[in-house]
Amino acid sequence: MTDATASNDITVTVGELGIAEVVVDRPPVNALSVACWFELARVVRSLGEDPAVRVVVLRAEGRGFNAGVDIKEIQAEEGFEALIGANRGCAAAFAAVYECAVPVISAVQGFCLGGGIGLVGNSDVIVASEDATFGLPEVDRGALGAATHLSRLVPQHKMRAMMYTSAVATAAELHAFGSVLRVVPRPELREAAMSIAREIASKDPRVIRAAKESLNGIDLWDVRRSYRYEQGFTFELNLSGVADEVREGFGRHDA
Repeated sequence: MTDATASNDITVTVGELGIAEVVVDRPPVNALSVACWFELARVVRSLGEDPAVRVVVLRAEGRGFNAGVDIKEIQAEEGFEALIGANRGCAAAFAAVYECAVPVISAVQGFCLGGGIGLVGNSDVIVASEDATFGLPEVDRGALGAATHLSRLVPQHKMRAMMYTSAVATAAELHAFGSVLRVVPRPELREAAMSIAREIASKDPRVIRAAKESLNGIDLWDVRRSYRYEQGFTFELNLSGVADEVREGFGRHDA
């Protein structure tokens, strides 16, 4: 077994069966900084390029799987450098999961919001704990994005309603839609993901890698293009000042 710490927030373990485990742990809510998004992208992509790796399990420690981008980092900087970095970092991480040469299994507990939807929606297999919820609260932050990926998890009209209202869907709902493979009690989540990973790892890796590439080739979604299109509206909202007004209003409401 090989252990490697990619950063203070992302830990990587590669086991003897070729199962790579990527664990995100960035308290308090696993909202990722610009640097973290790019690091996650680098880690996942490099694991896919390693011939010894047969499958990747992506999971997190703490209260929830992922709370999206670190809004405080964006608000702390003048100008749009942090915003551009966050958007590019998210795009890189989402693409790394989708384009990883081996299957990526996401194990989701608690909340999965914003950028978390991008990661999970681009995964090959999803398992979730019974308390897991999925949503895009973007409109409450004056932003858009990851509807591309939410539409891979729920039907079209459900996705639209969730976007407009910032409502969340439960793991049980996604299981009924067929996007979540298994729903288990939280203490059993890691083992549920590892069990599927072991089954995949037992197959001929040449065939599995070919299968991943072929499935991406017949996908109905062009996830890179459609997410980039969404991002354009986020930039519009920020450049026009609308996003700042919405975030300030949301902060007062939150208080």
